[in-house]
Amino acid sequence: MIYLDYQATTPLAPEARDAMLRWLDGPGGTGFGNPHSSHRMGRQAKAAIELAREQVAALFPAGGKVIFTSGATEALNLAIRGSGQGGAVSYSGIEHSAVGDTAQSAGKSHLLNVAKTGQCNTKQDLPADTRLVCVMQVNNEIGTVQPTIQWHRKAKSMNALYLCDAVQAYGKMEVTGADMIAISAHKFHGPKGVGALWVRDGVDLTEVQTGGGQEFGIRSGTLSPALIAGMGAAAAEAKDRMEQDREHVEQLWTRALDLFSQWDLNGSAEARWHGNLNIRRKGLDVARLMSDCRTVMFSAGSACASGSGRPSHVLKAIGLSDKQAKSSIRLGFGRYTTLEEIEEAARLINEAAEAQGL
Repeated sequence: MIYLDYQATTPLAPEARDAMLRWLDGPGGTGFGNPHSSHRMGRQAKAAIELAREQVAALFPAGGKVIFTSGATEALNLAIRGSGQGGAVSYSGIEHSAVGDTAQSAGKSHLLNVAKTGQCNTKQDLPADTRLVCVMQVNNEIGTVQPTIQWHRKAKSMNALYLCDAVQAYGKMEVTGADMIAISAHKFHGPKGVGALWVRDGVDLTEVQTGGGQEFGIRSGTLSPALIAGMGAAAAEAKDRMEQDREHVEQLWTRALDLFSQWDLNGSAEARWHGNLNIRRKGLDVARLMSDCRTVMFSAGSACASGSGRPSHVLKAIGLSDKQAKSSIRLGFGRYTTLEEIEEAARLINEAAEAQGL
């Protein structure tokens, strides 16, 4: 099988797996302790978590704290719901549903428009009642890189906070300034089920779920040393090989563009993470294509919304029609993808598309 769905999840890095194993010990081992216990095993587990916290923090701006969560969805909910009441949440039209749905359910919200290139337009005015601005750094469906620095400045000019969903950016590029930043470990070769919210010093959050208050009195719940150790190791590995990974992705992108030259690219080619190739072909039956290419793992859109039957809200936001959106596919590749895999996948996908008379 050829895996080209890196935006949905990434393969677990061997370094992350190795870091996790000690903290999965069963009877007779010493790694299964509760990190919130005061005895020796608890303190050892706590030390592993604090090491991982340092490793994760190393890829964030200076001056903030890392709050571990079950993933980015929880981190985004904590940021949106815990950052205040009253006022409105203004968010871009291409945000993940974890932002859009949460903003709508948390109170008043405003939708920010997006250009055809896939970037959120910084020339638009923020509504006067905005308390929180949400614009992601890299879009999960079309890979476009957003002008996050400008959006942070616009938010500050309105005395609003700025929340950045950096799920697709963290570990791949510099994560730029914000008041709060959400990430998920399994998007940068860590394990599933763990993520984090980075909170700038001076930003106060209230807890949104009550309990033991384990994470700074803000997020309750027993932490998993194994998952967090894996996340920390994945972050450290991403930091060490960021430039190497970027160069590898550029080679794959250049070759993929040539191989899919008969397809139309969705979103900007320049302001984009080049590990995301979202393309369309007029008249394409994507369901049939995926059935005919069962050995290639790719997506018809966001994994979180796949199977809904609805056209992608991201592709609609950049001006595509329902037909264009439904004739689009997303190929995601990265660290462990080979050039040979890209070439074989392109052969299979192109042959299947041509079999549809396209």
